[in-house]
Amino acid sequence: MAYFAQQIVNGIHLGALYALLAFGYAIAHGVLRRASFIHGALFAFAGQVAVYSTAFGWNRLLLIYPAALALGLLASLTLTGLAARFIASAILQPLRIATPNMTIAASLAVLLVLMEGTRLASGNWSPWLAPFLNTVIHIGGATFSVTTTPLKLIVTLAGLTAIAIGSAFLAYSRAGLVWRAVCQDERAAALVGIDARRVFVTSLTVAGLIAALAGVLAAWHYGNMDFGTGIAFSIKVLFLASLGGLSSPLAAAMGGMAIGILESIWDGWFPIIWRDAATYSILVALLVATRRSNSLESD
Repeated sequence: MAYFAQQIVNGIHLGALYALLAFGYAIAHGVLRRASFIHGALFAFAGQVAVYSTAFGWNRLLLIYPAALALGLLASLTLTGLAARFIASAILQPLRIATPNMTIAASLAVLLVLMEGTRLASGNWSPWLAPFLNTVIHIGGATFSVTTTPLKLIVTLAGLTAIAIGSAFLAYSRAGLVWRAVCQDERAAALVGIDARRVFVTSLTVAGLIAALAGVLAAWHYGNMDFGTGIAFSIKVLFLASLGGLSSPLAAAMGGMAIGILESIWDGWFPIIWRDAATYSILVALLVATRRSNSLESD
């Protein structure tokens, strides 16, 4: 029982990262209405910027480690936010009336540009963050003990808090109402005076900032970040989109949490090397079952 509880605790931590990334992707998907790898690219880009900026502040500027981490966080949010806004206004906005295939191709191009640009800018320098806030915390009694660390608690609480604040903002604010209107019917929203273009760019920028926060939290936990990780996260979120889980950001976040817990449970009892294959297989099976059910209902 204690071992199972430990896997659940680990899964909640991983699921918080998935949930935060899926929440931001749902905001972008609502106005974009197309599959895109840009969210995962920004996630990986933000993590790498955080690692490089933290290492620069620690090694070159001789900052204390908390200040170096703050520098990495600030640099990551700033650069990723600017990149997200540029991508939204200069690339995705002109493609709103284009075919979905063009948007997918453009997102792959953005992924390659960010990946190669980061690689060329860093050269052969590949720093790792020094471990921090890794003191073991025991939860439970003498016969039942589950462990975690302060950093895991911070990452989990930060992700869940951001989702809660974002959900409340979308549900109760005027900006959230405008976003929902554009997602449901862009032309009808324009007829009542809503600037759909502004909502489009702002939504993608906010989604990029959420991806940046998720990237920084992931980099703090793992110590590094690469675009392979970003692509893996993106594909899993895309499966959630295909399953219809991205009609609501909160539902997408819940799906992301479920995936995180599922992967952690798999790690506890089965070979880790087969984890992603098992996850994708389950998602594909759910996709087929969902589409078959929808087809039968329509008939």
